[in-house]
Amino acid sequence: MRTEVEPRFRDALRSLPARVWIVSLGILVNRVGNFLPVFIVLYLTGRGYSAGAAGFVLGMSGLGNVAGNAIGGSLADRLGRRWTIVVSAVPTAGLTAAVPYLGSYAVIVLVVGLIGVTSQIYRPAAAAVLLDSVTSTQERLAAFGVFRFAMNVGAALGGVIGGLLAGTSYKELFLGNAVACLLFGVVMAVLLRDAPRTSAAQTAEEARAGGYRLALADRRLLRFLLMTLVGEFVYIQSTVGLPLHVTEVGLTARDFGLLIGLNGLLVLALELPLTGLVARYRAEHVLAVGNLFIGFGLASTGLVAGMPLLAVTVVLWTFGEMATSSVAAAYLGSLAPPRLAGRYQGLYGVAYTIGSGAGPLLGGAAYAFRPWLLWVVVAAAGLLAAQLCLPSRGRPTRTDRPPVR
Repeated sequence: MRTEVEPRFRDALRSLPARVWIVSLGILVNRVGNFLPVFIVLYLTGRGYSAGAAGFVLGMSGLGNVAGNAIGGSLADRLGRRWTIVVSAVPTAGLTAAVPYLGSYAVIVLVVGLIGVTSQIYRPAAAAVLLDSVTSTQERLAAFGVFRFAMNVGAALGGVIGGLLAGTSYKELFLGNAVACLLFGVVMAVLLRDAPRTSAAQTAEEARAGGYRLALADRRLLRFLLMTLVGEFVYIQSTVGLPLHVTEVGLTARDFGLLIGLNGLLVLALELPLTGLVARYRAEHVLAVGNLFIGFGLASTGLVAGMPLLAVTVVLWTFGEMATSSVAAAYLGSLAPPRLAGRYQGLYGVAYTIGSGAGPLLGGAAYAFRPWLLWVVVAAAGLLAAQLCLPSRGRPTRTDRPPVR
């Protein structure tokens, strides 16, 4: 199961190029101010809209996320990483700043849906920046490990800051979100430089040849995307099945907050070191074991009631999350031809957002029918995700994709 790696993860971490740190700094700033997806439901219900109406707005944002990743993947390969990020950040800032001034529900739906699109366009480009900057497996893992750490720190700080701003004024909350998006775009425009590109004629030829059709001809990519979709359906039950179960066994919202806080604390403290630890093993095996931990940990939720045992289940699925997050992104990077890196990352984002969007609907429906059914489905889906991580029998280990001319 071990593989020879050069350089070591720690050495790769120390030698990461400036572009990795620049885009990680940008993502930290962006995540600190990423308030709208978290608070839009509370904002709308506070204005007198029903929970159903607020949920519909959030659903439109989710659909926009899917489109944004697909658009962003194509733009990253055609327009370049730097300007794709700017094209994402600037409109998102303007649209978000307008939200507290919108009156009509239909306009709110439209604007929040557009924010769902524009706010995700940068994601494939940001990931492609990392892939452009490194070459070896260890460097990819180190780059995505730093990127993930910046995202997690930003999300943790953003939750605290957002809560304080929401308690004062939602107008300040959304304006703060807009400022963070704009600052993200400015930092990328000023500090980030794209990797050297080929001649204009060759770039145009690659753009014609390297569409999503070519990317989807890669069978290993398709298997990875299916794993991502199933795995995200499992993981998202930490925000659906877990709170429902916490309520059913007589615990409180505060208890649920403590469990989620445990997850966040573990991720911040241990994810980067754990990424370095698993870097010595084959990516497919790490992903399979990580998905087993996530599936088993969340499925075990339905078997326990008290806080100590629930905390144990949280530790289990959190270790799976930490083991797989950076490894999955780095593994995908190893599959993608350089000229299709953006599209591969865009498809990854599409699979991820579909899984996270369908997960609450399907999980909530299963729990409403029979609580035990959800946990059985989660266990089965976790096993399926783990199996999809492994190379299919009878197929060569190389990438099953046609050459990119």
